[in-house]
This record gives sequence, C-alpha cells and structure tokens, in this order.
Amino acid sequence: MTENTYNSNDWLDHEDELSTGDMALEERAALRRVAGLSTELEDVTEVEYRQLRLERVVLVGVWTEGTAADSDASLAELALLAETAGSEVLEGLVQRRDRPDPATYIGSGKVHELRDIVIATGADTVICDGELSPGQLRQLEEKLKVKVVDRTALILDIFAQHASTREGKAQVEMAQLQYLLPRLRGWGASLSRQAGGRAGGGNGGVGLRGPGETKLETDRRRIRARISKLRREIAAMSVIRETKRHRRVANSVPNVAIAGYTNAGKSSLLNALTGAGVLVQDALFATLDPTTRRTETPEGLPYTLTDTVGFVRHLPHQLVEAFRSTLEEVADADLLVHVVDGSDAMPEKQVKAVREVITEISSRRDDPMPTELLVVNKIDSVAELGQARLRHLFPGAVFVSAHTGEGIAELRERIAAMTPRPEVVVDALVPYARGEVVARVHREGEVLKERHTEEGTELSARVRPDLAGVLEQFAVNGSRA
Repeated sequence: MTENTYNSNDWLDHEDELSTGDMALEERAALRRVAGLSTELEDVTEVEYRQLRLERVVLVGVWTEGTAADSDASLAELALLAETAGSEVLEGLVQRRDRPDPATYIGSGKVHELRDIVIATGADTVICDGELSPGQLRQLEEKLKVKVVDRTALILDIFAQHASTREGKAQVEMAQLQYLLPRLRGWGASLSRQAGGRAGGGNGGVGLRGPGETKLETDRRRIRARISKLRREIAAMSVIRETKRHRRVANSVPNVAIAGYTNAGKSSLLNALTGAGVLVQDALFATLDPTTRRTETPEGLPYTLTDTVGFVRHLPHQLVEAFRSTLEEVADADLLVHVVDGSDAMPEKQVKAVREVITEISSRRDDPMPTELLVVNKIDSVAELGQARLRHLFPGAVFVSAHTGEGIAELRERIAAMTPRPEVVVDALVPYARGEVVARVHREGEVLKERHTEEGTELSARVRPDLAGVLEQFAVNGSRA
C-alpha cells in the first residue's frame, strides 16, 4: 500500500525545479499543431495574415551569385525556417539566373515546372528564398494556384509565434504591417469596388463613379494609423529600457551583450554563465525577447550579460527597424560576445551576416562598433579536423560548449579581461567604524593591496570615479591617480 502512495508534494517539488525557460518550452510544445488537421482559410486577408501557419510546402530559390554550396546552404536554412514555422518541406528547387525574373521571380518556364511539382506533391504553399515584390507575388499565385510566401513573410511569421512580451509583440506587429502595406490587395467581395461609367449607362452613372477599390484604401489608412500608434507605444516602452541602461551606466556596471546567428546557442551560453534559466530550444529564433542578468568576474567585479535576438542572412529590414530599441543593446554594450555555431557547415558566413547588421545599427547612431570577443560554441559536435579548421578560421576566438561546460571557465576569464575596469587608483586608510566603505570597495572595485593597522584598513584599490570621491576623505597623503 505504501509503495504506491502518491505524495502531494511531489508535483510541487517538480514545479520548483523547473526554470522559466523549461515552463515556456512545455507551453510551446503543448501548442504544437497536429499535422493534417488544417483549419487554413481559402482566402488570406490582412487579418488572417498574422495567423499564417504553413503546412505542406515546396521551396524555390534563385542562385544569382556565389557557389553552388552557398545556394544549397541558403535553401537548407530556408527549410529549417519553414520547419520552425510548423510546416513539412516536400521538395526544393533552385533556378540559376543572373538576376531574379522581374515578373515571376524564377521565369515562366520554371513556373510551369514548379506547378507540376506542386500538383505531384500535393503542396498547398510555395516558399521563395528571397523577398518578392507585390507583382511577383501576385503573378506566382495566379499561375501556381496555391499560396506563395517569401522569406521575409516566413521570418515574420516565426517572430509572431515566438514573441511573448508586450514590447516584442508590438515590434513584430509593426514589422508585419510595414511588410503588408505595399502588398495589400482585395480578396473576393471585400474589394467593395464602386462602379464607373457614363451617366445613364449600364455601368453606373451619377453617384456611382468613384475611386475604385475604396475598401482597400480604407484598409491602408487603418494600417498606417496602426503603425503610427505602435511606433509611439514602442518608443514609450523603450524609455524603460533606456532608464535601466542609464542606471547601469550611472552605477558604472559594464554591460556585455551576447549576439550571434540564430540557433548558435546564445541562450544556452547565458544559462551556462549566469544560471538564468531562459528558454533553450534547437530551433531558429526560439527566443526573441532580450534577457539581462547580473553576474561577476572571477575577481568579484559585477557586470551584466544581455542575450539579444538572433540574426540571419538577409534579415528583413522591417525587423531591423522594428527591433531597433532591442538591437541598440548591442551597439551600447561595453563588450560584444559574438557567438558562432561551430557545427555549421559555413560559420564564416554567419559571422559576416551578424557583423553586417551590427555595422548597420552602429552607423545609424554614428557610434563605433563595440569591442568584439568571438566565441565558437557547440565544439562538442565538431570532430578534431573540424576544430582545427575553426581555429584556423577564427584565431583568438574562445572555443566552448555550453552543453558540456567545456571552455566556460576560459570564457569567464576572457570576458573579465576585456570588460572595462575601474580607472582611478586610490590609497586610503579607512577607519574600522566605516566598514561599509571597505565592503563597497571590495564589491565595486579592484583591491590591489590591503593591510589592517591600528588606525583602520589600509587599502590600495582601483575604483570608479564615483567611489573615488567617497574615498577621497580617507586618502593617504591625498593620493589619487
């Protein structure tokens, strides 16, 4: 009897062990779609667009530059994006061209071939590896008779699924509306077309001549108004982020930003360094909302670590614009920890893509790029020959595995060596009655020498200017460098 007795505290103990990331992962898995049970509407309006869920898809790309391996890698990444959005990839197609066809993206001949593949596989969606113009999108849907989605819409859909905070949801909605505005069109009877023609004719007459797609113009005005409102809301929410940032600056706490390609292991690295317990998932753009945690160097000096949104090749400019306040965490950092996926086939492409976005953000603010520390993650998944290639590609980088803990201690030491240190050296004799001052020196400064005398604690320490002002009254012979 006692062996099968259920302890009511077992569930509570299990809940206590779960981190916030574990609970978020369970919630995300509980909402996973069941394959084959589609509730997708026949027509997609601007309202249903934000609930876009892809299912059976065919991928198509245009190879205009680079090698065949680059083209294959880009299409493989598109397949991962499609799977992250909840779809099943059936087939992939690449067209070699000097530039995308201005009418159909891949050319009329390839469109017929693609239509045959869509019919043969039973696909209901085609995803293009590029950003389509409104004309290309319309032409492809008319010829293929299925829904067509480009790379930008796919990434926006993933962001819409994974955004959890109020700021993140507002940023994603604004990016979606900015993308949707030039592509807005009528669907069926929703056009509300006004009839035109000569007076007394069969096509209408006085009172019926009008601008045409009135409903469409109304929707555009509403979208513009919504974008303006979201801009104001995001600006108001960014004030909170700025306040926290200024507080860290005022307290002279160095800020270290973790940036890198999506799924490079940034959140795993944050957990390994601070025990933050944020969500970790082997998926592209698993976490969007930045997380900041306070930690210390091996010498005990405090600094903050901020996990930022991941980057990807050809990151939509709508996202860069909408997530500007979040991405500025990278530009304002004292040190940038650039995480690279060591198990990727072409990690140098990841590094290039991330640096392009960071350079764009810094140039907009006329600020220099922060000091960069390159960290190659997931080396536990790389063979010895692959590790040798990585060490040749990235000399001076730190090689770690957030999963096994390998190299984490070395990374802590490198971060400590590269973060800004207190610059004022003070020699002071602090009375024993002012023990809180000594404790603050140990907490915020770097103690070079300490000796206990009859009069008090004799200190030689490197501190920041605000603390140097406090110690000035205890300075020995007015010493202050």
